Amino acid sequence: MSAIEVEPAEGTRLRRGLPRTAGGDRWPPAGVVTRISTPAVEDKGDEGLVSAASAAGTAVTAAVATSSATAVLPPASAAILPAAELGPIPFRRTVWDGRAPRHIPEAPASARPRPTWPQAIAVLFAAAGLGVLAAAAVAFARTLLSLDALQDFLAAFPGHYEPLIAVEPGFAPWIGWQHFFNMFLMVLIIRSGLTIRREKRPTAFWTPKNNPKGKVSLTIWFHQALDILWLTNGVIFLVLLFVTGHWVRIVPTSWEVLPNALSAALQYISFDWPTENGWNNYNSLQQLAYFVTVFLAAPLAAVTGFRMSGLWPKKAEKLSKAYPIEWARRVHFPVMLYFVLFIIAHVALVFLTGFLANLNHMFASSDAVSWTGFWVFIAALVAIAAGWAAARPLVIAPIAKMFGTVSGR
Repeated sequence: MSAIEVEPAEGTRLRRGLPRTAGGDRWPPAGVVTRISTPAVEDKGDEGLVSAASAAGTAVTAAVATSSATAVLPPASAAILPAAELGPIPFRRTVWDGRAPRHIPEAPASARPRPTWPQAIAVLFAAAGLGVLAAAAVAFARTLLSLDALQDFLAAFPGHYEPLIAVEPGFAPWIGWQHFFNMFLMVLIIRSGLTIRREKRPTAFWTPKNNPKGKVSLTIWFHQALDILWLTNGVIFLVLLFVTGHWVRIVPTSWEVLPNALSAALQYISFDWPTENGWNNYNSLQQLAYFVTVFLAAPLAAVTGFRMSGLWPKKAEKLSKAYPIEWARRVHFPVMLYFVLFIIAHVALVFLTGFLANLNHMFASSDAVSWTGFWVFIAALVAIAAGWAAARPLVIAPIAKMFGTVSGR
């Protein structure tokens, strides 16, 4: 057997593999042609050999013929082509390049989906429909309240009742501070909760010092830390509320609360609103709303959040089976939506029913009509905006490191 041999081009190194026979030289022999432009001759004896083994992507073809075979070699310039002239072999990427997906640049604004005209028209029609329904509700409530029977109902139940237990009027300064902390923490809790729902690949993780298996995303740690602060603030609020006797303001003490709450609701819908005197006594609809928020919605949020958190005992199999995590997830998010709707309605009524007096009640502990409470409220909004802007891994990570380990994975 003989091989077709030529002098390789200057500076060209041929890659050689294992020998074909035991104790033989490596294959192919030194000097074998790296590329032949003419068709291979017919093999009449031994089987022909084709070997592909170039790391740079250059095809290597070795032609083997018998002694009776003949071959015509082209010029050396046509037989050997440098790898630089061949260029890289085209390929299709089939695996990820190893970088985290968060480093993928955002699509340009021109490539993002934009609302179409049908979608915009549908939104306008929906808004118009809601406006029509609201106007219809106002007209219907006014029509009802114009009836003699409803006039007698309003006279018997004006929208509030005198509590059976006397309570000192007004708001102590601690109530204002509790109100601010509750508002501040609630906004950040809602923000972090929504981030958890849409976060597919967290940018950072937190691991407790005494439990290496308890790794969670940094956003979850932040959300749970805020929950603990919010619950602590709530416990302090309840203790002071019952110690000072102001629990009477938000806990119904008579069944008259129900017809009076209905009366207040009709008056709100008709835009002929009930007389506000929150410094002394809430109306019945306010009292029921605060009672549901403090004594029902807040504990429900805490219980469902605890079930989904890393604080839940993993070894309590019977308890976990009796209280499945799927149920907690189904309840936790609607409770959050309730808090959002409550905040919107609460802030709207504060501004629509005499915002100077109401803001003084909450932020200045005063029954005077002045701008003091308003400017304190503005300062509170600035603090909330600063907290919202600071709620990012760059700021959260140093705080989280005080209680555990922060890592990228």
